[in-house]
Amino acid sequence: MPDFLLEIGLEEVPARMLASAQAELLKRTLGLLAREQLVVGDPIAHSYSTPRRLAVLVRGVLTQQPDITEETTGPAVKIAFKDGVPTPAAEAFARKSGVAVSGLKTISTSKGDYLAAATLKRGRTAAEVLALELPKEIAAIYWAKNMYWRAGKPERFVRPVLWLACLLGDEIVPLTFAGKTAGRATYGHRVLSTGEPFEIVTPHSYLAQLEGEYVLADVEVRRQKIRKALDHVTRAIPNARWREDHALVDAVTHLTEWPDVLLGNFEASYLELPEEVLVTVMRDHQKYFAVEDSNGKLAPHFLTVTNIALDEISTPIIKQGNERVLRARFNDARFFWEFDQRTPLTNRVKLLGNVTFQKDLGSYAQKSERVAVIAQRLATFAIERGCALDEKAISEAALLAKTDLTTDLVKEFTELQGIIGGLYARSQGLPATVADAIYDQYLPASAKDTIPRSPEGAILGTADRIDTIAGMFRLGMEPTGSKDPFALRRAANSIVRILAESSLPILLSDVIDSTTPAQDTEVRLLAFFAERIDFYLREGCDQAYDVVKAAMAAGTDDLRDLVARAEAVTAVRGSEDFLAVSAAFKRMKNILTQAHAKGDVPPSIVDHDLLLDPAEKLLAVTASAAASAIQELQRERNYGEALRVIAALRPSIDDFFDKVMVMSPEDDIRANRLALLNRTLEDLSRIADFSEIVTAG
Repeated sequence: MPDFLLEIGLEEVPARMLASAQAELLKRTLGLLAREQLVVGDPIAHSYSTPRRLAVLVRGVLTQQPDITEETTGPAVKIAFKDGVPTPAAEAFARKSGVAVSGLKTISTSKGDYLAAATLKRGRTAAEVLALELPKEIAAIYWAKNMYWRAGKPERFVRPVLWLACLLGDEIVPLTFAGKTAGRATYGHRVLSTGEPFEIVTPHSYLAQLEGEYVLADVEVRRQKIRKALDHVTRAIPNARWREDHALVDAVTHLTEWPDVLLGNFEASYLELPEEVLVTVMRDHQKYFAVEDSNGKLAPHFLTVTNIALDEISTPIIKQGNERVLRARFNDARFFWEFDQRTPLTNRVKLLGNVTFQKDLGSYAQKSERVAVIAQRLATFAIERGCALDEKAISEAALLAKTDLTTDLVKEFTELQGIIGGLYARSQGLPATVADAIYDQYLPASAKDTIPRSPEGAILGTADRIDTIAGMFRLGMEPTGSKDPFALRRAANSIVRILAESSLPILLSDVIDSTTPAQDTEVRLLAFFAERIDFYLREGCDQAYDVVKAAMAAGTDDLRDLVARAEAVTAVRGSEDFLAVSAAFKRMKNILTQAHAKGDVPPSIVDHDLLLDPAEKLLAVTASAAASAIQELQRERNYGEALRVIAALRPSIDDFFDKVMVMSPEDDIRANRLALLNRTLEDLSRIADFSEIVTAG
């Protein structure tokens, strides 16, 4: 069976979009081949990408679909024949099926006897299927931004398509997309290669041929080459290392086809600037790697990844050019750092009135005032529950938090907002608590970020985000589907992480209530946060979906408590006793649901005088004792022990269902047994709704 190769040649694609598109092209190609029965089992497949190409290679593709015999049903026999003679209905069905009337057969169904015909559907060639279907899959790849480039033509893609190469073995698959018909020609490196197209001999030779033209199409090969080169070049500096940065490694990997690494230097005097400023300039603006000494302190060197092979002639020229550009950027940063501080942050508060936050929600000055009020309310909740806080620092930080938006340094380097405010506050002699809270206000900005270091910073960040979320919800601008133009989901994710991972004794209801929302807004906010909590537990804490549902059913207000309960359930869910109890809880819930549907509403109190069977008496005693023990263990958040107490109820629960008929014909007995089940469920479901746990069968 031949190998299959598809390569899409493009104008340079933004690095951030390549990884997802590469994965999607592979998934769509494999899905098409499996759907059209052109592969057997799970084939070996690889995907490749560079800034100028996306490619997929699949080993062992069938050259033709298998033939399929299909049985089609025609008219009823009583309609198809009259007195044993075929009617026009039978003849028409026979013609449509491509057989003689005598070749039709009779099948029996629940509706009677019908004519049927077995027809052979010939499989199409793989080239025919791929040429017809693969362009649809290419067009369906998701891109954050698409473009048109041919007037009056319908296709949209991330960048103009420059060439297509598509081979099945050594044969061309002549598919057409975006005005290009596939051949076997491709192109090498834009600078290092000749610039002329060359022909791919077979899919098997693809990677080697490209490498011969200075293109490493395999992303992982490029990534490892870059990392090794970074290590190698850094060894030229005694006791130094390049600062690990996975995101930057990914970025430069997707920016290059033939990477190499160059070491540059800058004047040590620039180290007087804050490290955050220097690293941001190098990383975000120049894609340079920072170099640090053995103590982790920034060193006056940088590493840049080039997209050409370096030699004795090119290295000095490229090095001087990069050093000159970085020097200019550092000079700008130093000027802004010194110039901005001529106006202290406290004098910049009034300038926020000229900076619009959102047209219906006012200026940043108005937002700062709202955030200060919300932060004060949250601080009050925390202090009432024993948290040591500096209320004055929180109020001051809330009013100054956005003032760095008026500075030239943040206007030039927007990635540093918040950080610059904290650095300026520290430089201007403001209390460390205030400076740290301002510095950390945007943490966590991503799943990899830490949460704010101090409770003051956590409260400030929470207050800022909930003000934005609640304000947008009041305006009816909540996220819909995949659209979230104001990044409200990200803001809510950060609040959830702060509440779940910090020591702040603040509940989700405290956060929502601090904005004094209208009732309908509060309901929508609660539903919105429930989605984010579910996402955090599954993606951030790696909890199974049924554990998440079970734990959330017992309450989501205290997020630290919720995480602890979910972790405890995960720890014991594999035990035989726990699974048996979970199955029993499902049974209890089903019985109660069915009883409610019939109008049997259990009383709120169990009448112990009506407990007749020893098994139901035992369940009442053991469940009540367990409920008391669990209540005490829950106060201590000792959920592991609490779940062991619940699992220990298995014998009495099993005995109850073996010997007791819940739906007794006697009304009072039936109602009392339903009350016992209801009370047992309520008392033992305060940690999690165990009926949500998936069990065998």
